[in-house]
Amino acid sequence: DGKVPKTFQNSLVHLGLSTMKSANICIGRPVLLTSLEGKQEVYTAWPVAGFPGGKVGLSEVAQKNVGVRAGDAIRVQPLVGAVLQAQEMDLALSDKDREINEEELTSCILRKLDGKIVLPGNFLYCTFYGRLCKLQVLQVKGADGMVLGRPQSDSDTSAQGMTFEQSSMENSNLDMSFQLSQLHLDEPQSPASRSTPCKPVDDKFINKANDISLDITQNFGDGSGLELEGSTALKCSFESSREGNKQVINEERLLKSSSTGGKCNTDTFYFISSTTRINLTKSCTNSKEQDNPFKVTYDMIGGLSSQLKAIREIIELPLKQPELFKSYGIPAPRGVLLYGPPGTGKTMIARAIANEVGAYVSVINGPEIISKFYGETEAKLRYIFAEATLRHPSIIFIDELDALCPKREGAQNEVEKRVVASLLTLMDGIGSEGSEGQVLVLGATNRPQALDAALRRPGRFDKEIEIGVPNAQDRLDILQKLLQRVPHLLTEAELLQLANSAHGYVGADLKALCNEAGLCALRRVLRKQPVLPDSKVAGLVKITLNDFLQGMNDIRPSAMREVAIDVPNVSWSDIGGLENIKLKLKQAVEWPLKHPESFTRMGIQPPKGVLLYGPPGCSKTMIAKALANESGLNFLAIKGPELMNKYVGESERAVREIFRKARALAPSIIFVDELDALAVERGSSLGAGNVADRVLAQLLTEMDGIEQLKDVTILAATNRPDRIDKALMRPGRIDRIIYVPLPDAATRREIFNLQFHAMPISNEVDLDELILQTHTYSGAENKSRAIVL
Repeated sequence: DGKVPKTFQNSLVHLGLSTMKSANICIGRPVLLTSLEGKQEVYTAWPVAGFPGGKVGLSEVAQKNVGVRAGDAIRVQPLVGAVLQAQEMDLALSDKDREINEEELTSCILRKLDGKIVLPGNFLYCTFYGRLCKLQVLQVKGADGMVLGRPQSDSDTSAQGMTFEQSSMENSNLDMSFQLSQLHLDEPQSPASRSTPCKPVDDKFINKANDISLDITQNFGDGSGLELEGSTALKCSFESSREGNKQVINEERLLKSSSTGGKCNTDTFYFISSTTRINLTKSCTNSKEQDNPFKVTYDMIGGLSSQLKAIREIIELPLKQPELFKSYGIPAPRGVLLYGPPGTGKTMIARAIANEVGAYVSVINGPEIISKFYGETEAKLRYIFAEATLRHPSIIFIDELDALCPKREGAQNEVEKRVVASLLTLMDGIGSEGSEGQVLVLGATNRPQALDAALRRPGRFDKEIEIGVPNAQDRLDILQKLLQRVPHLLTEAELLQLANSAHGYVGADLKALCNEAGLCALRRVLRKQPVLPDSKVAGLVKITLNDFLQGMNDIRPSAMREVAIDVPNVSWSDIGGLENIKLKLKQAVEWPLKHPESFTRMGIQPPKGVLLYGPPGCSKTMIAKALANESGLNFLAIKGPELMNKYVGESERAVREIFRKARALAPSIIFVDELDALAVERGSSLGAGNVADRVLAQLLTEMDGIEQLKDVTILAATNRPDRIDKALMRPGRIDRIIYVPLPDAATRREIFNLQFHAMPISNEVDLDELILQTHTYSGAENKSRAIVL
């Protein structure tokens, strides 16, 4: 095989030298294969050193074309008739390949299948830009004027054959180097011993799972071929009469299959040449996909009504009414960029547009078109834009645009720069061939800051639409759309409660939450009645609010996964006393979320920051834990010193990342413990390149800068407020400064009651005396004193 080019290995039939000699088959000459079902194919005979006589080796593709498997019988005949050039050939193209440029595919077929002998009804495989294309031969017209059509028996199964599955065969054959079988068989038997059992073979000659190994008996009917029988007789101990009957039956089936509509080895055959004219037709075999009831439409998208309205105005009007834009002299937009966090519905919107607009849609998944060959990536881009121009009105959707067009100054290699330059040139050329307004580029990314700046100017991506994190009303709309076809028992009030509590959940998170709730409902029903049949279980499974609440424990917002903070199970009742402080925190954090209309009506701005200060051990951090648990908001906890980094600029970047995540998870709480270590007064830090001053400046800018901080509350704790910079303590940044004092007598009594609740206490313990003795103790010291007792 090493001496045979990979391009031709897929059309080889491996035979032993003794087999080729007995069947009058020449090296490198075509042979006709005929299966028991009458399927035929022409391949090239090739000898293999040491290959045992009476065996044949077929590639996996050859087995599929002829329709045989290990143990099947097959007939091999050398071609003795004329082999002429095919003047014209009709090929059927599968639906998955219908967007391929027909001219380039035709050139690829003529180049890679030059010399291939074709039979109507059979399939051809051709690798086109790393993609395995499957085509069916419908009709062949020879140079002698003869026209061969597809057999009548193939007409009913052609649709099924075109919708083949991409199995391991396709994945392993992209370079057309097919793995051939290693086969072993006995020598052909003489006519006198045709009904005798075969000679046993050693175990090492047993074929592999994907090999086809076939028995050979001499065909004395016409002396021009071999009849092959399945290798079930390798280690047989059958009686002579049973073996003889089996071979006679197989011979009769092979003779019948070759005489009923099939071609004979003496007929005229036709091969593909460089001058063959190829006509490609598209098969209509995916009617089920076209009528798919689950295809994405505008009605299935929830929470994005304003964005959908803007997108439809930008995209549908130029495509449907281009003359209107020309009459007013308004240039139609060439590109629309959708950006936002992952899971918000950018790709789903593009799919809905493709299904609703009715235009030709070409999809580019950023990294897919990158090729290792020089210039091939740019060629693919040019082909896609040329195809879209020819088939206007059309939409080119580029998903993960940041992977295809990053900033050129930060490019790792020259390929990225060339791809960006090619895309810029192609987008500038839209409309130059009379298709202005009829071709539109739709891009999607969750990292718009990583795109090349030249791509985002007007004339290329004219409009940029943010697909942001949904608010409570949008989440309610999404849940209603997701639960339209799902049996559930949730009322409108429960749906509203669920939407209000799902802070920071995007559309993908809500869909995962619905799936998890369905699994919870299914487990609940199966736990009660585990032996019910599936038909009855389906009618009993209905999702309830408890299923959703249980699912929310497992499904967290996508943006929270990189933060990975376990909110402690601390409630207000676990904190003794401090009722006034608890009320102030509820007013600052919970009330703006529960009663936003009241704040709007009265013109009150919710506080942006709350500072808890007081002596050590007075429950400042515990209050923050209880607030995070009781409010149900997304909670991001950072410790002052952990943001510091030895590299210049990394500390400020860490502050920006914290606030970016908080905005994506809004409404959320950022808890900064030991604020005095992070926001030290400017000018007091020595050395380290004034990193503390730069971090403080970044913190001040994030809290009250040009970009507004909305639905994000800063909760800080410190026991050294005198060290904090005064710019941070002003209203607009830290609006509420709450002093957490040492516990008074009532608070200490409550603390001891909470500690003694789960402890066996002797009657000799005088609680009043204990309260008097600890009048200068903090909460943490009181807890320790209770444990020591």
